[in-house]
Amino acid sequence: MTWNWQQPDWPDFSWNQQALEAQETRFLRNSGLLLGAFIHLSAGDRELLTVELMSTEALKTSEIEGEHLNRDSVQSSIRHQLGLAADDRRAAPAERGIAEMMVSLYRSWETPLSRDMLCAWHTMLMQGRTDLRDIGTFRTHEDAMQIVSGALHKQKIHFEAPPSARVPAEMKRFIEWFNGTGPGSGTALSSLARAGTAHLYFESIHPFEDGNGRIGRAISEKSLAQSQGAPTLLALAHTIECKRSGYYDALARANRSNEITDWLVYFADTVIAAQKETHRQIEFLIGKTKFYDRFRGLLNERQDKVLARMFREGPDGFTGGLSAENYISIAQTSRATATRDLRDLTTKGALLRSGELRHTRYFLNIPEISRNT
Repeated sequence: MTWNWQQPDWPDFSWNQQALEAQETRFLRNSGLLLGAFIHLSAGDRELLTVELMSTEALKTSEIEGEHLNRDSVQSSIRHQLGLAADDRRAAPAERGIAEMMVSLYRSWETPLSRDMLCAWHTMLMQGRTDLRDIGTFRTHEDAMQIVSGALHKQKIHFEAPPSARVPAEMKRFIEWFNGTGPGSGTALSSLARAGTAHLYFESIHPFEDGNGRIGRAISEKSLAQSQGAPTLLALAHTIECKRSGYYDALARANRSNEITDWLVYFADTVIAAQKETHRQIEFLIGKTKFYDRFRGLLNERQDKVLARMFREGPDGFTGGLSAENYISIAQTSRATATRDLRDLTTKGALLRSGELRHTRYFLNIPEISRNT
């Protein structure tokens, strides 16, 4: 197999820009709508949404790599990093590290990309790791950097990156390319073409021992933020994680050629879907605020606790809806009390009921979301 970096046209990526025109138009229009919606939120809601979206992205970009973190700890760490009120929860190194990187990305979107920035992100991500030789610096091991799957005796090689000795020169060229193709530069690329190419280019070099996927997605977010002139707060990792196998398949196909139209079309569609998800998160927050305004003082302590738990699940709520058993477990109450509470919530219009008998399920009554799902 000859990989993209082994071919004579590396790294002169090429693509059909016309194939991206529709997505570029939609991206710019959606960016304006999202910025407008965000600006019209109250200061408190903007703060809440910023933390919620950053927390979700931190969790999802980690889950793509098979690492499952505690949401409350990540969120508390992000609040601390942003200088906001937070509890004294003690976060694990991995949770603290991804929170630090997300806040660094949020604050430094305008700053040119640099080796120091990338190595600082790597140091943040690898907090607590003792199994790596190179932390906060590019890989130096002589073994081939391969992406593989399957049993040891029958592994499938999905990709092999350039040897470690080539990484410093490759990364110097990558950083120069990234900073030289941004808005206002003489060789500026369109928003989606630059962000998608940057992600593939970085992943093809795979400069670190670990953490390349998380840092590569952060670079894409940085590129998109520079294109729209503000932090994106985009649900990119959330969208990728929903169809993770498709993401890896698209990357694997793109690593075999430097003509990358198909990859960029895939990436552009993913960004558009991420914008839609971000807009849904904004609507959900607006709906949540209106919901509590409507039912403030009308709910008992058990109902408050269960509804708060439902809201923590986000716009999709509990998979398949809230059951009576869910209510009993969360509220720590009897079946008879749960039945009365659920009937009361339905009568008041806080919950919508679906199904009968043991198939009965309950959903948050938020018209802002219901109209757009």
